[in-house]
Amino acid sequence: MTLVASMDPPVSPRVSPGPLVVQSDRTLLLEVDHPLYPECRDFLAGFAELVKSPEFVHTYSLSALSVWNAAALGVSPSSLVEGLQRYARYPVPAAVVVAVLEWHGLYGQLVLRASTEGVLRLEVLDEAIQRRLRSDTSLSPFWLEGGEFAISADERGNLKHALIKLGLPVHDLCGYLAGETLPILLRTAGFSLRPYQLAAADAFYQKGDARGGSGIVVLPCGAGKTLVGLAAMERVSCHTLIVTTNNVSVHQWQAEIAQRTHVAAADVGEYTGQARDIRPITVTTYQMLTWRRSASEPMVHLDVLTQRPWGLIIYDEVHLLPAPVFRATAEIQARRRLGLTATLVREDHREDDVFALIGPKRYDVPWRVLEAQGFIAPATCRELRLPMDAARARDYAYARPRDQYRIAAENPRKIDVVRDLLERHKNETCLVIGQYVEQLKLLAERLDLPLISGSTPHPVREAWYARLRKGDIRALVVSKIANFAVDLPDASVLVQVSGTYGSRQEEAQRLGRILRPKGGRGASFYTLVTKGTDEQRFSTNRQMFLVEQGYRYEIHNLG
Repeated sequence: MTLVASMDPPVSPRVSPGPLVVQSDRTLLLEVDHPLYPECRDFLAGFAELVKSPEFVHTYSLSALSVWNAAALGVSPSSLVEGLQRYARYPVPAAVVVAVLEWHGLYGQLVLRASTEGVLRLEVLDEAIQRRLRSDTSLSPFWLEGGEFAISADERGNLKHALIKLGLPVHDLCGYLAGETLPILLRTAGFSLRPYQLAAADAFYQKGDARGGSGIVVLPCGAGKTLVGLAAMERVSCHTLIVTTNNVSVHQWQAEIAQRTHVAAADVGEYTGQARDIRPITVTTYQMLTWRRSASEPMVHLDVLTQRPWGLIIYDEVHLLPAPVFRATAEIQARRRLGLTATLVREDHREDDVFALIGPKRYDVPWRVLEAQGFIAPATCRELRLPMDAARARDYAYARPRDQYRIAAENPRKIDVVRDLLERHKNETCLVIGQYVEQLKLLAERLDLPLISGSTPHPVREAWYARLRKGDIRALVVSKIANFAVDLPDASVLVQVSGTYGSRQEEAQRLGRILRPKGGRGASFYTLVTKGTDEQRFSTNRQMFLVEQGYRYEIHNLG
């Protein structure tokens, strides 16, 4: 399976010189205003990491992990090297070619297979790696006596995790438990999966053989990742646990299952703080699984993940997977595991844990590709920079560093800017989103708008969302609880007044709130930042992932 936007370089007339400077330290410099910038950007996205993205030249770094993901997708090493050579302005340094070929060559050198009942064997094709594994004392507890590189099946995840930390990816072909059977059939009346959703589900399932069954599907917010999950459930047709971010998302999964499948309502349960009802299809949250009374007590619900006869576990927004669920996932490698996300970026830099314990990237499609096909709305991103008044600037200058960000983020001048933006878009559905509840309360009061925050009761939240969908109201002020799983398909304007420092995840999720297709109408994403402060610096970092996806931020200085 290859990427929708193929990793093979497009056949285009060569524009000389090329847009890409490849340096021997594996840094890649991409010229933004070059005619081949868009296709080179899409080519790099699959096997290089965006480091920084100022106006004219974007910097990428080659990564072993992203090359392994490309290898897992079936991308050939020759296509990676030939693509670099095609776009390069100068000859590609030999050291870079060697690094790409070596990283790519590592994937498939370690293959984990079932041996006898309860025993797995790690096949190591390279003799140098064999010697390394024999001599590494950190790995010696894994090996069983009487068989070289044989391990207990219970150590499947732990070994893969240990090896990825040593820079050694494992191709796991041990297969999966069937789980308890449950016929799952998608409805066909008035509904059909989009081609990329079908392709994503097929890339994950791999016709049911050991090559598939675990891994990540990366699709933009608003592209229908839930439907990919339902398609995977249909293919596996067994008891399924779905783990997601919050109770709102739990209820949305339940609604989609009821609307899109023929599964009986009695077979779908919710395991949350509101209801502990385990059924053949159960939807829960990361917070529920990791809850405990105190730091010294066990996580009493985590065994739901490990002890039931699940044949499939779906991790929604897998980039938010908490560490305890990582540890539990190491114990359930015999279950099929599907991760759904808009971005593999993790702020804790544990992308290698996702690779080892959930699986490699199975399917990816760039945001701008789906935009061009009309599956998500075209979006314009603008950063509006505004000054502080003298008194607040003085407070900022004398504040402790950890307080400066909040002082800048809560700049009262943002209120008038929000008012002007809502007036400009008065005929559209708008969301105003932020990090700090006190700031949001003030905004809601001054602008006479409803506020939804973490303390808002669920029925009240749903009532306001319903009124926004119907058009009874045109705008809502929402806290970070709306970063995920808020189904507002008509929302076309989002104004971000504050965020979680430099979180690239959050920037992508918030843009995703307004990307549902709208019959050709575009979406507008505004970020308000205080000029010359830490907030402006963090904003640049927040934008990096979306810039890699092809979005460009217009910068406007106000006042």
